[in-house]
Amino acid sequence: MSQQLSISGNWLTLDSHLYYNIPPAILLTACFYPLCTKIDVYKILFLILIAVVSTTPWDSYLIHQRIWTYPADAIVGPTLFRIPAEEIFFFVIQTYNTSLLYLSASKPTFHPIHLRGEKLLHDGRRLRLWRWLGAVFLLGLIFLGAGMIAGNGKGLYMGLIIVWAGPFILMLWMLSYQLLINLPLSNTLFPILAPTWYLWIVDTIALRRGTWVIETGTKLGWHLWDGLDVEYVTFRFHTIAMLICFREAFFFLVTNTLIVLGLVAFDNALAILNTFPRKFANVQRLPSPVQLVKALLVSPSEFEDARIVGLQEALKRLRKKSRSFYLASGCFQGRLRIDLILLYSFCRVADDLIDNAESGTEARHWILKLTEYLDIRYGRATEKPRSLEVFVQSTFPQDAQSALLLLPTAYLSPTPLYELVKGFETDLDFSTPGHFPISDEQTLQIYGSRVAGTVAELCLELAFHHASGRTTEQQRRKIVEAGGRMGIALQYVNIARDITVDAKNERVYIPSSWLESDGLRPEDVLKHPASTRIERLRQRLLDSAMKIYDEAKGAIELLPGESRGPMRVAVESYVEIGRVLRESGYTLKADRATVPKVRRLRVAWTALSKG
Repeated sequence: MSQQLSISGNWLTLDSHLYYNIPPAILLTACFYPLCTKIDVYKILFLILIAVVSTTPWDSYLIHQRIWTYPADAIVGPTLFRIPAEEIFFFVIQTYNTSLLYLSASKPTFHPIHLRGEKLLHDGRRLRLWRWLGAVFLLGLIFLGAGMIAGNGKGLYMGLIIVWAGPFILMLWMLSYQLLINLPLSNTLFPILAPTWYLWIVDTIALRRGTWVIETGTKLGWHLWDGLDVEYVTFRFHTIAMLICFREAFFFLVTNTLIVLGLVAFDNALAILNTFPRKFANVQRLPSPVQLVKALLVSPSEFEDARIVGLQEALKRLRKKSRSFYLASGCFQGRLRIDLILLYSFCRVADDLIDNAESGTEARHWILKLTEYLDIRYGRATEKPRSLEVFVQSTFPQDAQSALLLLPTAYLSPTPLYELVKGFETDLDFSTPGHFPISDEQTLQIYGSRVAGTVAELCLELAFHHASGRTTEQQRRKIVEAGGRMGIALQYVNIARDITVDAKNERVYIPSSWLESDGLRPEDVLKHPASTRIERLRQRLLDSAMKIYDEAKGAIELLPGESRGPMRVAVESYVEIGRVLRESGYTLKADRATVPKVRRLRVAWTALSKG
């Protein structure tokens, strides 16, 4: 039986690319550009290279065996091993488009929390079972494909697709099954199915127009719908000028699966490299293929389960407590993102220990213990210190321990952390009935500097440590000074937002001198935190915040390139809360103004677009 595919018509490949392949690429590029990083470009180029190299021999073999051919009037450009240049371009454009969809969907995902060490018994056993079940299933498919080829009948093309793609899919599954199982379906199924569906529709249009046909003796005869045979999912877009009459619907699905699995394997390797600095002390900015393979070959039994669990707890705190910073965290990359999340986790845990204390005595106890923790961390303990792990586990609640143990103090100066703890002491002063420690704006600025300016300084230290470029000492001083001021501005916004919440906790952070000038006392805020007169003071706080913000925001442009845009997102996302508070009729959630999700996304996209 003849297995040759014939193409009819004179479908100009240039037109098909212009109408169907390039427009989606332009749209996806425009949408993803503000989010794009060097590592994203590296991933795309890496996948395109693999796609072209792995597909070219297979494609060339089928052409040489005359399993399908291209009439001379269907080819516009040159050929490579008899493969038309238009066809090779499709390998590139499909990989590019599917990669952009995957990268867009996975940008917010924090991959380290989806790793699982084998010491996590339940997950380890379940994952090992799924790993081998998946392997058996894929091996079965490969043998099925081999049988279809041996039959040399209607299933020949399907068999060729399976035998070509099956080993690649099996290898990628064995290397990255953990992430494939644990990632959200939006990260995996969506970037596979969306482009596959699009190509199916376009293929159907081409077939119904008679752009190209497959001879009946060469196809299975199964139909997804009228006009589209199951085998039609060609790895290429038939609207290519060469009028490619080959492969079929199944191939679109398989090739998009290969692309996404390749990207998941890449992210799996990066997650391992970035999560375990003890295992990989030095990670290249753009890891070499050798380094990526070394990471993928690390046995899960070597994973640090405590670190994975600690990162899971840290991200949960961030997502629950700060939607603005959670959104911004997705814009940072690699170890900088990990360390920033761990820093936030420590600050949140420390704050909660004091705020949730049942008495002033208990709160002071935690301040002393936090100070002792820092003394041990930085070698300042006056007595012979216990090991850090023993001290933390015997002193602090279990749900707080990972935040203390994983704080990256190796890259952080001690002074801002000690100042942060001093800021908590100001909160304690509220425990004295009738005492309101924020007497004037200078006191408020000192408080803001301790609880927020210090955090900004610590964030900047991490950004400098992980930067690929270098900044001068003068630039650093200028950036850190401006960062401290910006922290104060954001704390003002925080206070303006939380007037009602703080009042329920018997706290008033509006300076007493401001209240007196308006004929009010702190007790009036406790009784009527939403009154018109208090609202005027809220706007005064916001005026001060915006003034400081305007003075300090220029320093963001001096930051290293990889942290400039994400840091701008972090600042703008929080400042947007202040802008909402300036609007009439803003939405309250749990007595706090909130920024709608779509608006937060728009703010982030705009901040990143500035470069």
